[in-house]
Amino acid sequence: MRSPAPAPYSRPPVLLAGALFTAAFAVLLVLVAAGWGPLLSLDGDLANGLHRWAVDAPGATRANRILSDWVWDPWAMRAVVAVVFGWLLLRGDRLLALWIVATSAVGALLQQTLKAAVGRERPQWPDPVDSAHYAAFPSGHEMTATVTFGLLLWLLRLYGAPRAARTGLLVAGMVSVVGVGFTRLYLGVHWFSDVLGGWLLGVAVVLFSAALYTQRTAPRG
Repeated sequence: MRSPAPAPYSRPPVLLAGALFTAAFAVLLVLVAAGWGPLLSLDGDLANGLHRWAVDAPGATRANRILSDWVWDPWAMRAVVAVVFGWLLLRGDRLLALWIVATSAVGALLQQTLKAAVGRERPQWPDPVDSAHYAAFPSGHEMTATVTFGLLLWLLRLYGAPRAARTGLLVAGMVSVVGVGFTRLYLGVHWFSDVLGGWLLGVAVVLFSAALYTQRTAPRG
């Protein structure tokens, strides 16, 4: 894989996309904070249905806990970022290595700040199948997976990776992002709007990071 060439100066479209995802997240945030009835009803219906399924299917619940707590755990995703960071340093791409790590760190800081600010309670069950810490909105698992795979896809594009590699990573990313969201709902530790918020904000973080990097490295004059 060759070193990244100067990226096309596509910052305005990427910034616009980032702004749209941010706006969608802001609307969702307001609805969650205001306790909008239809959204809460949807959250409750999905949570109740999936929790009954989890209680009645202990085998599937164990499989979902493994996926959620090990395969797609935020620290597993951060370990992937750490490996990419080391690989980029070995290639001499110091700026890009630091940019990837900084974006991941900003995403983690942003999600924790919002959790503390919103303070949304997680679902409560008389017969829980799993537990989680911190407030619910947005989902940290969902946001971390989205940021991680988004950064990896962006990195492959910068390096001009073959289409097969990019397609394979895109499929893996989609399975992971959808999969981790499902596990958090299935295990009864998040509401649907928490997962949706993590996805929207995660995409926005990656888009803004890519746009700023393009601005930083684009040829001048």
